Amino acid sequence: MKSAILVFLGSRRLILSGPLLLLNALALQAACAFALHESFDVREATIDSVHNALFTGLTSCRGVVSAFLSRIEELNPLINAVIGLNPDALAIADEMDQRMVAGNVTGKLFCIPVLLKENYDATPMNTTGGCMALAGKRPAKDASTVKALKRENAIILGKVNMHEMALEGLSVSTLGGQTFNPYDQTRTPGGSSGGTGAAIATSFAVFGTGTDTVNSLRSPASANNLVSVRPTRGLISRAGVIPVSYTQDTAGPIARNIKDLAIALTVMASIGFDEADNATALPPSELVGKDYSAELHGGHLKGLRFGALNGFRNYTASSETTPIINVMDDMIKFLKSEGAHVVDTTEDAIFTATEILAELDVQQYEYRELLDAYLAGSDSDGTAPTSFNDLYTKGKFIVIPSQYAYVKNAFVSSTGSESYALRQLGIKNLTNALLSMFSCHKLDALIYPEQKNLVVKIGSASQSGRNGILAALTGLPVVTVPAGFSPRSEDAPIGVPIGMEMMGLPFSEGKLLNIASHITHLHSTRRMPTFANRSVEVKEYSEVPVIRPNMGNIPAAYPIGVLS
Repeated sequence: MKSAILVFLGSRRLILSGPLLLLNALALQAACAFALHESFDVREATIDSVHNALFTGLTSCRGVVSAFLSRIEELNPLINAVIGLNPDALAIADEMDQRMVAGNVTGKLFCIPVLLKENYDATPMNTTGGCMALAGKRPAKDASTVKALKRENAIILGKVNMHEMALEGLSVSTLGGQTFNPYDQTRTPGGSSGGTGAAIATSFAVFGTGTDTVNSLRSPASANNLVSVRPTRGLISRAGVIPVSYTQDTAGPIARNIKDLAIALTVMASIGFDEADNATALPPSELVGKDYSAELHGGHLKGLRFGALNGFRNYTASSETTPIINVMDDMIKFLKSEGAHVVDTTEDAIFTATEILAELDVQQYEYRELLDAYLAGSDSDGTAPTSFNDLYTKGKFIVIPSQYAYVKNAFVSSTGSESYALRQLGIKNLTNALLSMFSCHKLDALIYPEQKNLVVKIGSASQSGRNGILAALTGLPVVTVPAGFSPRSEDAPIGVPIGMEMMGLPFSEGKLLNIASHITHLHSTRRMPTFANRSVEVKEYSEVPVIRPNMGNIPAAYPIGVLS
C-alpha cells in the first residue's frame, strides 16, 4: 500500500502519494520555514485561527510557538506574568511539523500553546506554587489535566506566576514576585491565578489553566477582560495540583473567547473518573467525553430567567464601586432588551458573601492534611520540604495577614475539629437554600459581579470585595464573562475590566456556556491591553529562552518573613 499525505490548501484537500509525496513534502517543509519569516500574528489568536494558519500553510508549528515566545520575551518584563518556559516547547513544535508533513495531525489542541498556573504538575518543569521553599520540587509525572491536554497535542509553553500557594488574590509570591494588571499596572491582576489572567489577556498563549478555592479562576478573568469556567465539583480531576481544600478546590481554564473556553473544558473534563480524586465519581456517566463546544450552537437569551444577587453588590458610591454598579445596571438592561427576565432576589438575605466566607469557609481545616499528602508523595532535588510543618517552619514567606491567618489556623485546626463538622453542616444548608432559590424563581442562572469594587491596587492588604465563596462552598458551576470597563484614567487607558459571574445548577456548564456565547457576541467588551496591542518581531530561536521572574519587585507592603 502506497503512503499518502493529506494537505490542506484553503478549502481544498489534496491526497499526495508516490513521487509527488516526496516533492510536495519537501515543498511543505520549505513553506513552513518561510512561514516563520512571514510570521503569524498571535494577538488574540484562537484555536481555530492557529489551526487555519497551520493547515493552509501560512505558518508552521515552530512559527506559532516562536511568535508566542517572542511576545513573552519582549512584553513579560512589563507585567511579570510568566515564571518559566518549557525547555522542550520548540522540540515538540518541530515534531508536530514533521507529523504534519507525514499527514499525522490529530487532537483537538494540535499545536495550541497553553500556559499553566504554577501549581500544576507538568514535566519537565518544577511545581512551586510560587513559593521559594519549593523551588527544587520537580514532579515525576503530569497532573491528570496536563495529561489530558498533552493527549490532545497541546504544547505546554510554560508556567505562570500565582499568589503564593493560592492563599490570596494579590498574585505576589516569593519566587515569582508581583504580577501586574496589564490594563492598569498600578493594580493587581486578581488571583490567585493572576499570572494566567495577565498572560492570556496579553496574548502569551491561546489559553491557560487556573485553580479556584474561593475566587481564583473568576477573579483573574474579571480583572483581565477574559472568560473562565469554574466547573461543578468533580467534573475535572484535581490530582497533581497543589491542594488547599478538598471541599472548595477546583481546576479549570481561562481564555479570551467562549469557544476556546468550551474546547479547553472539553479536554480537561475528558478524564472522567480519576481514582486519585474521588470527587470525580460525582458527575453523571453521560458527561464523560461530552463536547462542550457543541453546546454553543442554537439557543437565545429571550425568555431566560436570571436572578440578580443584589446582596453581592456594594451600592455605596465611590470611585472603586460606582463603575461596578453602572456596568451591572447596563448588563441587566441589555439582558432585558434581549427578552430575558431578571428577577430581584433582594429578599434572599442569606446570600451575603462576606458573612458566608467568615462563617463557612473550610480551607484552614483541610489545608494541612492535604498538603502533607501532596508533598510526601512528590519528587524533588532533595531540598524541598516534604510536609506542611517543614514548609511553614523552615521557609520564608510573603507576610500578608489575610493569607497567613489560614496557615496559622491550619497548624491547630483539622477535619477532626468540632467546628469543621458544624461548618460542613452549614455548607449543606447553604446549598439546599441556593437550590431552593433556583427552583422557587425558576431560574436559568444567577448573575452578580465577581467583585463589588474594582480589582485592588498593588500593596493592598487583601483582594477585598470578591463574591466567589458561594460557588466555592456549594460546588455549583460558574462561567465568568466580561461585562464592561471602568472610566478611562491616566493609569488605565481603556479602563479597568469588570466581570460578571453566571452561576447555574450542578453540571449545567453547557447551558451556561451557551448563554455566555450569546452575551459575548451581542454585548462584546473584549479589548486588548493598550501596551500589548502591537505586533512583536518574531525571533528564530535555536532554543527556548530562559525567563526569570522579577523577584525584586515585591512591594514593601508585603515583607518577607518567617512564620512565627
